[in-house]
Formats: sequence, C-alpha cells, structure tokens
Amino acid sequence: MIFKPHDYQERAIEFILNHENSALFLDMGLGKTVITLTALYSMLFDRFTATKVLVIAPLTVAWNTWSLEAEKWEHLQGLKISKILGTAAERRKALQEDAEIYVINRENVVWLVKELKTWPFDVVVIDELSSFKSNQSKRFKALKYVRPYIDHVIGLTGTPASNSMMDLWAEMYLVDQGERLGKTLTWYRSNYFKPGWSNGYVVYKWQLLPGAKDIITEKLSDISVSMSAQDYLSLPDKVETDIFIDLDSKALKAYQQLEREALTTVDDMEIEGINAAAIMSKLLQASNGFLYDETHAVHRLHSAKLEALEELIEQAQSPVLVFYEFKADLEDLAKLKGARQLSGPKDIEDWNAGKINILLAHPASAGYGLNLQEGGHIVVWYGLTWSLEQYQQANARLYRQGQKDTVFIYHILAKGTADEDVKKALEDKDMSQSALLNALKERRDRL
Repeated sequence: MIFKPHDYQERAIEFILNHENSALFLDMGLGKTVITLTALYSMLFDRFTATKVLVIAPLTVAWNTWSLEAEKWEHLQGLKISKILGTAAERRKALQEDAEIYVINRENVVWLVKELKTWPFDVVVIDELSSFKSNQSKRFKALKYVRPYIDHVIGLTGTPASNSMMDLWAEMYLVDQGERLGKTLTWYRSNYFKPGWSNGYVVYKWQLLPGAKDIITEKLSDISVSMSAQDYLSLPDKVETDIFIDLDSKALKAYQQLEREALTTVDDMEIEGINAAAIMSKLLQASNGFLYDETHAVHRLHSAKLEALEELIEQAQSPVLVFYEFKADLEDLAKLKGARQLSGPKDIEDWNAGKINILLAHPASAGYGLNLQEGGHIVVWYGLTWSLEQYQQANARLYRQGQKDTVFIYHILAKGTADEDVKKALEDKDMSQSALLNALKERRDRL
C-alpha cells in the first residue's frame, strides 16, 4: 500500500527528524506507528543518523503492530524487524538477527539491559511512554542506566499525565536526561509542587504551585508536541451515559459498615480492609456485588449491576464490549448467554466478524493496539478503572477512525458509593491532562 501522509503526519515526521530527542503526545488513531517508522527509515537510510533501533512497546503491540505496519506500507518494504519476544532463548536468538529495528515488550527491558554487555542501540523508541511514569519501577531504572549511551529517544503516548503532572518527570527524564524538568524527582517536586493531602511526613497527594503548570509546559514545548484526533480525524459521535443502580438493604448495610469501620461481616465471615487502598478496593468490590475475604474466596452481596447490564444488552440488540475490573466480575459475566472473554487473536477476528454478542475484556490487557471498531459500537464499564490512560485507551478500541456508528459508552455505577468517586477522579484527571495537551498542541510555526 502506498503511504500518502496527511499534513499533520508529515509535520510529525519532520518533528522527529528535526529534534535529537522528542516526545510526541499523539491521540489514538493518528497513525503514530507509521509516522515513527517513516522517520526511522529516513534516519537509517537517508540521513544516516541511526544504525540500530530499539522499540519498546506493550506486549500485544510488540507482537503485532510494528511488524504489520512495516509490511503494510510500500515505502517501508525491506525494513527488517526482529522481535525480542518469547522465551529467553528466543529473545537471545532475535538479538542475533541482522535487522535495523528490534522490538521488545516493556516487561523485558530489565532482562535486556542485564543481557547486553555493551549497549548497541543508538535510537530508542518508547511506545506508550506513560508506562515509564514511575521512577521507582525496575523498567525505568534499567533504561535510565543505559540512557547516556543512546543518541536519540522518541517517546510516544497519548496520555502523558494520566494521573497528574507528577507523571511527567520520569517520562521526560528518559527523553532528555533531566535537562528540562531536573535531574531528580525531588528537585522537580520541590520546585513545582506543594504537599496536599498528607499524614505526618507521608504525602499522598501533591498539588501544583501557582503558575507551575505554565512553566512546565513552556519548558517542554521545544521537544514535545500534542496532536488531537478531533483536530485531524473524522471521528464518530460519542455519547456517554451513567446508569445508576441502588444497593438493596443487605448490601447497603455491609457497604456502609465497611466504609465506616473498615470491617463488615458477610456469610458469617469477617472481612476487613487493612489500609486505605484495601478499603477502597473492598468498597468497589461491594459496589459490584461481592467481597473477597482474606483467602480470596468470593462472597456475593447483590446482583444489581448484572441485572442492569442484562437489561442494557437486551435493549441494545447489538454487540457489546464490556470492561470489568475484578476476576469475580468475570466469573459472573462469563455466564451471560453469548459472552466470550477476549484472550487472543481468534476472539478479535470473531468479534470484528460479528460472531460475538458480548465481548468481555480487562482494560489493562485490551487497552492497547487492538482494532475492535468493526465488531460493535457499544462500550459498557461494569467496573471502572482508576487509570485514565487505561480508560481512554479502552474506549478507543471502538471510538476511533473507521467506526461507522455513534459510539455509546455506558458506566454502570452504584449510587452513593465509591463508583462515583472513581468516575469523578477520572473526570478531574482528564481536565488536568487536557490542559497540558492543549498547552503543547501542535502549531505550524513551532515545527
């Protein structure tokens, strides 16, 4: 297939080529893979600024997306890609292959750094840069260790600040080695944030200092660019709806006791939340209709969400993509007539062919690199995720270019519970990240 880039794609390619290091905050559907591969091809064969490229990506994307895109476009023919995936022996064999681009999943970055005696990659592409937002993660520390030996870093993500602006430090350190946001997280935090919610010396939430957001975005503006799908693509209409359910008296009593005392009794079994995170998880479990005890056994509280979902499916008369949060949810959902869990390529193929009525997926595993828009246009969140990145990526499986129908996104929420807190947190994070992306929005005079 002949690649005829859109204007914005040409500008994104030039942005990569004209910057030693770059961070491209590209919305889903803008073609970040073909943009990057085109730039890499020029660096390898025209400009001779690259000799060996490493692409770090989510596992499903590493297996499929980069190699399929290289095979798809005529101008990329002859580009050799080796996948450093599978067993340790298979990964070592892939490292020995004669190729220009090597693709590895992010979970194996630590293994790769330990395996190599000398670092051979002069260009590193981090697909989903936001997965390196924690400076305490092993993958971040491994890549930080070899960062001085890398000439060019290209960071790609649509969600650079999915939790807060604090996420940016680790991500951008890997791009510019701390040139813009400081050499340490401590320096970044002390210069741009103040303690918010805290308990003694432990700070649980940091707040931006007045004017800090503008300073940060200005510091990043020379090597970062944001492009929104809504500005460049013809996207389908999107309608979001909250469906509220009421807990029955038994479930509500257990929920309120757990919320008040961090302890409740179900089926003569005492269930306790040992800390704030555990209590919140228990509250979300109760909202969904069950509680795990300390042995991870499931105790059912209600079926109100399941009944609401069954009613929604009956009314829809159309295939539905359902995202769940807990394994106990999956056990209930799997009993629905026509339901199938998304677990492999065959499921994707059957869904897009209209052979599956209810596709069950977890946002952490199905949120990246999957094209599901041909199989349906209805998303249902049976249990929400705290992660804005996972939430947006999951919705983008159907809400993307090529979708022919209006996309309906439903959130089934238990009224007056932690469900509403999660929904509000996602909305607040979205507002914060949108402000950052708008500040870094691509302008022609900057390129």
